[in-house]
Amino acid sequence: MDSRYDTQGAGITVQRALELPGLRSGLPEIVAGADRLHRTVRWVHAGEVPNIASLLKGGELLLTTGYGLGTRPADQRAFVRTLAERGIAALVVELGPRFTRLPAALVETARSTGLPLVQLHREVPFVTVTEEIHTEIVNGHYALLQQAEEVHRRCTEALLGGGGVPQVLSILADFSGNPVFLETADGQLLYAAGAGSAGADPLQVWEGLRGQHKEEPPAGTTLVDVPGGGPGTGSVRARLVLLPVGAPVAPVHRIAAERAAGVLAVVLMQARQEEELAARGRGDFLTDLAEGRIEAEDAPAQARVLGFKPGSGPLLPVVMRLADGLAPGGGWAVLARAVAEELASVGVPVLLGVRPVEGRVPLLLGLRSESERAAVADRVAAALRAGVERAGMQRPGAQPPVVVVGVAGGWAAASAGLRHAAETATAAQGLSDRPWYDARRLDIDLLLWRLREHPDLAAFVERAIGPLRDHDVRSRPPLLPTLQTYLAHAGRKAETARELHLNRQTLYNRLARIGELLGTDLDDPQTVLALSLALRARRHVP
Repeated sequence: MDSRYDTQGAGITVQRALELPGLRSGLPEIVAGADRLHRTVRWVHAGEVPNIASLLKGGELLLTTGYGLGTRPADQRAFVRTLAERGIAALVVELGPRFTRLPAALVETARSTGLPLVQLHREVPFVTVTEEIHTEIVNGHYALLQQAEEVHRRCTEALLGGGGVPQVLSILADFSGNPVFLETADGQLLYAAGAGSAGADPLQVWEGLRGQHKEEPPAGTTLVDVPGGGPGTGSVRARLVLLPVGAPVAPVHRIAAERAAGVLAVVLMQARQEEELAARGRGDFLTDLAEGRIEAEDAPAQARVLGFKPGSGPLLPVVMRLADGLAPGGGWAVLARAVAEELASVGVPVLLGVRPVEGRVPLLLGLRSESERAAVADRVAAALRAGVERAGMQRPGAQPPVVVVGVAGGWAAASAGLRHAAETATAAQGLSDRPWYDARRLDIDLLLWRLREHPDLAAFVERAIGPLRDHDVRSRPPLLPTLQTYLAHAGRKAETARELHLNRQTLYNRLARIGELLGTDLDDPQTVLALSLALRARRHVP
């Protein structure tokens, strides 16, 4: 790396500026701040006004003949102090008509404030000095861009040679001398790379400096977004994090990280597309199996090609259905990956696919025996819901996903079980939330759902509970919840009153009013059956 340029500030140093022909021809003498010549010069300014500090932003090399410094020592001290407070790189005073030597007050204040002060013993054209230094600054910026471009070239070569994200991060870490991390848009660690073999363990660095400080990263941390190409939150696919552990993160490191982010965006996009295509392919296989387009005897061989190698035990079909209008913001690949990672802890062979059009995630699991069906279903349902949450799909107030577990059996049973579970998952939407539903216990709901567009179903619901619906629109308290709770407890009044937080007499009065409105006897088994069906069917009719 060229020592003439200050890579921390993307400029040149005061020392380098003094070595250029323009200032060197003025016979420069350093009278203060000789130990601060490594300061960055970001710009050159020439001026002769007393309040020139108000025009400066910091990092300037100020050229002057001294007419704006004032005649009184107090003015000269104040002039230097304000420049030091502004953070300029150096003050260069040309000796001549105004000063034949610099005033003691000026020199003493420069020394006490640490401001590099240079006097020129010969006249120099300030325009020439400005042009030379600005040319060097531009050359310095170009040198930084060249270094960053070299990093970009190496990253591209690594990918063309079969490398991936870890290789790109390693190149960037070695270049910056610091650990580099790739995290998700919400701060979850994806990959980490340390700087050289002797560097600190990047995972320990992450845990100590980034993992616990997502909202306020350590000072000097550089964050670079990896674009995702989508609107809103989808515009950021991931984020590069450079932590200043081995050395400060310089501007050239940020430029290199920005170049690397473009490369990573392509890699992640391709990986996500391939991952989503694979998940869709598995979903197509499971759908074809469910709809009978794949024979049971051919299914095992095709499943093995997809990586599913169950033992001799039964197969368990499971289907998760997302709420209507809810789709993973980062794509189905994000959901498939999150669910697959959660399912890894279940400990059984899993074949997972996605069906974006239907909003479904079908699965087949290989059990050791039928007896573990319930236990595996518990773990799978928890993993599915955790995956949905990790994929950022569980929005406040939205209906949770529905998980339906089918009947375990062989490949022929798996075909029918997947179809049954898929339909049942649709029919179960709107039921009280449970971790998972047993498909065998929702056959009535499935039947009612299949009849949802038949006018006879709506007419049946109206005949059975229409008067109660009308009552609840006009009057309080509503009586449908009382009837539903009463039937759910199989007519046990004590349990019904307890759940509704009513005393028995109030419950008796409500039940009597329900019987009066419906013109039925709530103790009659046929009446109870009809009302139960009507209450379950009302979800499917207007």
